[in-house]
Amino acid sequence: MTTRLSTKGQLIIPKKIRDRHGWRSGTELKIEDLGDCLIVRLSDAAPETTLDELVGCTGYQGPSRTLGDMEAAIAAGARESR
Repeated sequence: MTTRLSTKGQLIIPKKIRDRHGWRSGTELKIEDLGDCLIVRLSDAAPETTLDELVGCTGYQGPSRTLGDMEAAIAAGARESR
């Protein structure tokens, strides 16, 4: 599916796509520029989070583990699944 920019720089999103997503006039969309492509999503669909907000979100209460501990556990799990 293709579309064009208007002379005012507006992008027309085809009706079929707007209907599928329930986007109506006035819907706020977030555009992410990835260089060779754009991602368009609802502005509130995926709120931006920081690493600090994610730290501790798993609820793990045990002792801290080192990277070596984690790699050993992954290797042990891989051996068990064979």
